[in-house]
Amino acid sequence: MNQTSTDNIRKPQPNSNGYPDSYYVATAIGIEDRPRLQGDERADVCVIGGGFTGLSAALNLAERGFDVVLLEAECIGFGASGRNGGLIGSGQRKDVLEMEEAFGLSVSRQFWDFAEAAKTEIRERVAKHDIPCDLQSGQLVGIHKASYAGWAQELSDALTERYDYPHTRAMTREETRDFIATDQFIEGFHDSQAAHLHPLNFALGLARAASEAGVRLYEQSRVTGYSDSDPAVVKTAQGSVTASFVVLACNGYLEKLEPRMSGKIMPINNFMIATEPLGEQRARDLISERVGVHDSRFVVDYFRMSDDHRLLFGGGENYRRGFPRDIRGFVRPYMLKLFPQLADVAVDYAWGGTLAVTVNRLPSVGRLEPNVFYGQGYSGHGVSTAIFAGKIIAEAIGGTAERFDVFSQLPTHTFPGGTLLRYPGMVLGMLYYSLKDRL
Repeated sequence: MNQTSTDNIRKPQPNSNGYPDSYYVATAIGIEDRPRLQGDERADVCVIGGGFTGLSAALNLAERGFDVVLLEAECIGFGASGRNGGLIGSGQRKDVLEMEEAFGLSVSRQFWDFAEAAKTEIRERVAKHDIPCDLQSGQLVGIHKASYAGWAQELSDALTERYDYPHTRAMTREETRDFIATDQFIEGFHDSQAAHLHPLNFALGLARAASEAGVRLYEQSRVTGYSDSDPAVVKTAQGSVTASFVVLACNGYLEKLEPRMSGKIMPINNFMIATEPLGEQRARDLISERVGVHDSRFVVDYFRMSDDHRLLFGGGENYRRGFPRDIRGFVRPYMLKLFPQLADVAVDYAWGGTLAVTVNRLPSVGRLEPNVFYGQGYSGHGVSTAIFAGKIIAEAIGGTAERFDVFSQLPTHTFPGGTLLRYPGMVLGMLYYSLKDRL
C-alpha cells in the first residue's frame, strides 16, 4: 500500500520558528531546530506524528529498549497537541454515567481506571523530566441549562460510591457564581484531581525526554506513503525508514495517508484567544482559583488563567477546510457572553487548531496490521487520552497487550457517507446539537 498525503491546507501561515502564532508559542520553552529526514534509515519502530500520541509512544518504546524514529510533518506539537485548552479531565470523553449505560459498570470502571493511569502518567512525566509546563490541579464544569440540573450530584455520588473517587462535589448556583464570575451557570461540578497545563511546553518536554532516551526526531519530514509489509517502509520526499513496526499518530492531520482509517474520524477546527494580562486581583475576581473550566454544552466553551494572569478562552468550531479570517472576532463573543465585564479587555493572541472526533466521541485505538498501530479521534479529551494511547501502543509492541486489547475493543464506527459525505452530515449534526445547547 502506497498512499500519498496532501498538503495540510488547514494551517495558517507559520512564523519564523515554524509554528503558527499563539500564546503557547510566544511562551514556549525548549523549541529546537531538528533535522529533516535525509536518506534511508532503519529502526525497530517508525512513529508518524509528533503530537502527544506519537511522543508518548516513542518515549515509552525507547525506554523499553527499542530503536525509534519519529517523523513529524511540521514541528513537534504543531497540531492539536500544541494548541489545545490544556485541560486534563478525569474519565473518558463520555462520563461514567454514559459509559455505564453503554457498556455496563465493569467496562466503565476499567476505562475510568485507564483514565486515572493517564493522569498519573502525565504527573510522573512532568516530575521525572522536569518539564516546565505549569501543571495545576483542579477543574470545574459549569452546568449551562436547567434540564441538566442534578447531573453534577448524580455524577459525584457515582464516582464516590462505585469508582472510589471522593474528589468531586456538586456546587449550587451561588457556589458556582462565587467560583466563576458569570451568571450563565445554574450549577457546577468540581474535580480537585483533574488538572490543566501548558500543552506545547508539555509536548516540547516530552520531545526532549524522548531525544535523551535515544529517539531520532525528524521535523519537516512529511510522510508521503508507507507499505504495511514486514518490515514496513515509510517514505518522505527526501528519505525513508525501514521498520518492523509503524505507529500512526496523526489524528486530525491523517488526511489521505491511511484511507482505511480516515472515514472513522472527522477533522474539525476549534479556536482560542488569550487576553492581555488582567493583573492578579482581576484574574482572581474572575476565577477564584486556578482551575480549568469547561461548560456542559456539546460544543464546549473552555477557559483558564495563565500564570501571567491572562484569560485563555476557547469557543466556537467550524467544519470546513480553513479558519475564520478574524479568529479574534469569531471567539470574542463567546467570551463576552460569559464575561461581559471583559468588554474593555484587549485580546493579544488568537489561534486555531485541528482535532479529530469520532462518531461516538470515544477514542479510536487499535492496529490495522500485525505491525501497524494507530491512535486517534480523542474528541476534545486528548491531553490525557493521547498520552495513554501512546503508552499502551508501546506496551503492545513490547509484547504486553492486555490494556491495549481492552482499549482497542471500543467500537469504532465509520461516519455516514465515509470520507465523501461526512462533512455535510457532520455540519447538520453539529447544527442540531448547537440548537439543543441553546434550548
